[in-house]
Amino acid sequence: MDQRQALIAFGALSQETRLQIVRMLVVSGPDGMAAGAIAEKAEVSPSNISFHLKELERSGLIAQQRESRSIIYTANYEALGGLVRFLMEDCCSGHPEICAPAAEVAACCAPKMKEKLQ
Repeated sequence: MDQRQALIAFGALSQETRLQIVRMLVVSGPDGMAAGAIAEKAEVSPSNISFHLKELERSGLIAQQRESRSIIYTANYEALGGLVRFLMEDCCSGHPEICAPAAEVAACCAPKMKEKLQ
């Protein structure tokens, strides 16, 4: 992830509802959630949730796919991990053991989620 992409992602996450949505989608895993369920759980109107989902999708932090008549949204674990790695890549002035736990978190989900999706 480069600086421009990180700024877009952080901009998307800097709004309370969008941060809440990403956290919900991370918890929901590869099955994701329908837009209506996200709106209900976030206690936001359908038109408002649509705006937030578009912003998050534009940032690359979530993805959508159509299933029958529903649009299912999922977290983009690779992009979220990339955001954490972007923050940590020049970590700790030569003492990588300090930030090793955060780096492990950034790397933990993407490969497992890819396997589940295949």
